[in-house]
Amino acid sequence: RLPTRAGSSVEPEERSMEPPVVPEEEEEEETSLPAAPGPAGCQLFGYVGIEAVLDQMKIKTMKTGFEFNIMVVGQSGLGKSTMVNTLFKSKVSRKASQPGQEERIPKTVQLQSVTHVIEEKGVKMKLTVTDTPGFGDQINNENCWDPIIKYINEQYERYLREEILITRKRKIPDTRVHGCVYFVPPTGHWLRPLDLEFMRRLSKIVNVVPVIAKADTLTLEERDEFKQRIQEDLKTHAISVYPQEDFDQDPEDRVLNDRIREKIPFAVVGADQEHQVNGKRVLGRKTKWGIIEVENPAHCEFPLLRDLLIRSHLQDLKDITHNVHYESYRVRRLNESNRP
Repeated sequence: RLPTRAGSSVEPEERSMEPPVVPEEEEEEETSLPAAPGPAGCQLFGYVGIEAVLDQMKIKTMKTGFEFNIMVVGQSGLGKSTMVNTLFKSKVSRKASQPGQEERIPKTVQLQSVTHVIEEKGVKMKLTVTDTPGFGDQINNENCWDPIIKYINEQYERYLREEILITRKRKIPDTRVHGCVYFVPPTGHWLRPLDLEFMRRLSKIVNVVPVIAKADTLTLEERDEFKQRIQEDLKTHAISVYPQEDFDQDPEDRVLNDRIREKIPFAVVGADQEHQVNGKRVLGRKTKWGIIEVENPAHCEFPLLRDLLIRSHLQDLKDITHNVHYESYRVRRLNESNRP
């Protein structure tokens, strides 16, 4: 029995070394469980094809196309129609009157919408341009922004009615205004009360992008001084124009939008005629002193406006319209309908 006792005494010693090992493994398993969703648990050991989702989205978007609705607001003679035609390099905006006819200033603000389908490299875009002839052209411009606010809210209401139906359409027609380009007259002074009141009211329901119209009538010094005065006016009256600081999602967006905010309002020049410059055909305005090239950043800031509206922030304009402006309208309307 002694050897067996000795043997048994040896075996517990060997077994006594094993129990601490088991908890360690259990502890490792317990600690590894929360770490599974982390980066270490998401490593792929081969090609899966997840990146093909981007190609699928691109193909679907190219087939269905997308919609973009823009509104231009300003006094007559500031080049709104010419600017829109320059923006999309096509005759998308119609003049208020045909050549040879007398142009009459409407007694009230009238809204005219023109819809075109533009295609570039297989991508289709349904573009709707809304003009506001008669805005600011009267002696008494009191409440001249009411028809514009009414029109924007009507488009929200139309989208809301389609959205709350029991059997909804797969794709609801989107007529909401995604961006409003406001043309400031190139006076070189401060903003007028009409400009301030319009942007104060409209910036709460739509993305407002102010621009200095016909900037070629100002010198470079006058342009910079006028731009600083406008920025001071906007800051003093707490008017938030696009891109709004509150909606910057990450530091990279904030850095990019800060650069844009430093340039706002853009000093733009529109032209729908081509001229020969150094052997190239360019869009521009011909004067006695030379040709003002519209797409030349040294001459005007039209390229910055085009990049903002189309190349870099078009989808962001649509997202903010849907997630912020339309959402606030939807909440207000549903609260009104739920009241006893």
